[in-house]
Amino acid sequence: MSLSRREIAKDALQQTAEATIASAGHVAAILFESARKITTELGALGTEIFEIAEASRAARGDEPRA
Repeated sequence: MSLSRREIAKDALQQTAEATIASAGHVAAILFESARKITTELGALGTEIFEIAEASRAARGDEPRA
């Protein structure tokens, strides 16, 4: 039994939609992972800045401000 043109078109459309959705999902995962890594790096930078400021105050003999 052969497939009708409409059934072939439906299958092609379905496969195209599935491939598009899968690719969009992969791109979203990449973006979310990148955002997570950027947040982690910014947090590490903030920690470094606080440590540098603390070391600077200690070197000057200043009391840390609350």
